[in-house]
Amino acid sequence: MSLVLDPAAQDLLFREARTANTFTDEPVTDEQVQAIYDLVKYGPTAFNQSPLRITLVRSPEARERLVQHMAEGNRPKTATAPLVAILSADNEFHEELPQLMPHAPQIADAFFSERPVREGAATLNAALQAAYFIVGVRAAGLAAGPMTGLDFDGLRKEFLDDDHTPLMVVNIGRPGPEAWFPRSPRLEFDQVVTTV
Repeated sequence: MSLVLDPAAQDLLFREARTANTFTDEPVTDEQVQAIYDLVKYGPTAFNQSPLRITLVRSPEARERLVQHMAEGNRPKTATAPLVAILSADNEFHEELPQLMPHAPQIADAFFSERPVREGAATLNAALQAAYFIVGVRAAGLAAGPMTGLDFDGLRKEFLDDDHTPLMVVNIGRPGPEAWFPRSPRLEFDQVVTTV
């Protein structure tokens, strides 16, 4: 085997992990979310910019407001998941760069002084962090249901501000009955990888 990670961990994080569509009512605790974040914060981003922001939707009132912005087919999943996270990109991440890059404090001004440049960098790097977040949820023994079927403008106005770009909504919890659709095929190595 060419992988260092043991087969059980490989299954947990990848082969057996699935996007969950239903969940049990077992709560997801703040301690679990803290442990997930404390693991995934080490994922790489350009210039260590770390633009991902996570909004946890816990209260029934906030959940009701969120469900209104979900696509029709995603509403029941979001309404019943134990925890829902809104993942967004902070377009003003450069303000944190002196803390994140203490050895190169000039990075913020040198590379990210213009808003369009920041927005592109924030979206790309926060999406990378979002992928790590999903793997972190799996590492906690939970299932994630990431969704982009939603009204992004409405979601931004309801929960965020103009400095944050919503990326996705992630339902989190223990998988419930009929949580999984049959797994769809994946491309094979030779269909994806080219050597030059």
